[in-house]
Amino acid sequence: MTGKEIEKYIMKDLGFIPRHNTRALSIAAKRTANLFEDVEPKRVIEFMLDDKPIGACYTHSYGFHTREGRAMREFFKKIYEENENKNESKTTIT
Repeated sequence: MTGKEIEKYIMKDLGFIPRHNTRALSIAAKRTANLFEDVEPKRVIEFMLDDKPIGACYTHSYGFHTREGRAMREFFKKIYEENENKNESKTTIT
C-alpha cells in the first residue's frame, strides 16, 4: 500500500483524519509483510490501525494478541519510528 492508499483507508474506512506519517506507515507495512510470510501489506495496516485479526499469522486468541501478533506490532513500530522523521509527509488538513 502506498501512503496515499493508507490515507484513503484511514479517512474512508476508519472515518478519521490521518495523524501519522503515511509514508512511514507504508514502509513499515511492506517490511512487516515481507518478514511475516503470506501477509499482504493491506492486512498489516488493517491489523495495526483497526486491530483486525490476520488468520494466517494467528495474531489473536480470544480477543487478545498472541505472541505472533505482539511480535508483528513491535516490528512494525520499530520500522515506523525509524522512518517517521525521514519521510516528513504527515497529512495536515487546514
